[in-house]
Amino acid sequence: MVSVIVIGLSSGTSVDGIDAAVADLRLEGDEVRLDPLGHLTAPYPPAVRDEVLAALPPATTTLEQVCRIDTGIGRAFADAARTAMAELCPGGTADLAVSHGQTLYHWVEDGAVQGSLQLGQPAWITEATGLPVVSDVRAADIAAGGQGAPLASVFDVLWLSGLGAPAAALNIGGIANLTVVSPDAPPTAFDTGPGNALLDAAAELAPGTGRMDAGGERALRGRVVPELMERLLAEPYFARPAPKTTGKELFNTAYLERALAGVDASWDDVFATLTDLTAVTIADACKAHGVGEVVASGGGVHNHGLMQTLRAALVPVPVRGSEALGVDPDAKEAYLFALLGFLTWHGIPSTVPECTGAAHPVLSGRVGRPAPDAPLPARLRIRGDAHSGV
Repeated sequence: MVSVIVIGLSSGTSVDGIDAAVADLRLEGDEVRLDPLGHLTAPYPPAVRDEVLAALPPATTTLEQVCRIDTGIGRAFADAARTAMAELCPGGTADLAVSHGQTLYHWVEDGAVQGSLQLGQPAWITEATGLPVVSDVRAADIAAGGQGAPLASVFDVLWLSGLGAPAAALNIGGIANLTVVSPDAPPTAFDTGPGNALLDAAAELAPGTGRMDAGGERALRGRVVPELMERLLAEPYFARPAPKTTGKELFNTAYLERALAGVDASWDDVFATLTDLTAVTIADACKAHGVGEVVASGGGVHNHGLMQTLRAALVPVPVRGSEALGVDPDAKEAYLFALLGFLTWHGIPSTVPECTGAAHPVLSGRVGRPAPDAPLPARLRIRGDAHSGV
């Protein structure tokens, strides 16, 4: 089959920026071939990022703000797509763009997902690039009874299927998600819990930290606080069976403030405890599924304190970065959406029901196309209208 040049666009729960990755994709028999052509990260305009962060749970917002955010994100994604097309695409053009947008709310009740809101009007991308755009990639899976996540499972299942031993693809963003692929069992995927979300919340609360604990420096100086760790691990989400998903609707600044109430600990100790929480919940999930190898990606791989703690919690299971298998850890999510859009563009179901909990596979997203060069019809004739002569 002829290859398709696809621009995948995403922005995670940390709202750090917009990742754009360009892939040359084609079908060869029962295999998908993906040739990574490059990626970039475009920062959000500060005013747009501030509006997004101000609207995230547990904050309240207005429909005016939602409309402004939808347009602001759409324009920012359009700029990122246009830059990626000019700088990364062969000949400065592509065949398709795929936009995940920015998740503002993931609606979960009693473990079942009722809806998920991603903003970023894709019409801005089509207008800026002239490309067809696949968007709204979670809704169909949710309508089919699924969690709408982790959508990375389709990438991971195809990617790790040939390893021959139980392996896990781990992505550490604001939330950490895991896909377990085994040669003798159905795949499974779920959010393990917070990745960087509570660490970012602590950075917001702690004086002089900035946006994050860069490299895990504060965590490396601190010690785990048993009382705080016990409170955090008592969260019912961790005991729920897969499939399950979560987000900043649960693991946010207000959640952390409640957990810290009455706890006597330095901020360094808080960072150490939250880092241990992320590592322990990931490691427990891996051990429960007999994982023999972990392939990690996402912004969390740059947190040396977190990765050091995670490797210690997983001994003797090895942890290696996704670059060892040909995927840049910072670009994996964007390449995932390029794959989803490619499959949807060809009418191929692109979800794994065993991983999302849906009743059946679905097409991920809908396609918006640029207007063809064709004139508007000259007249509308309605049967029964005496003036139309019909």
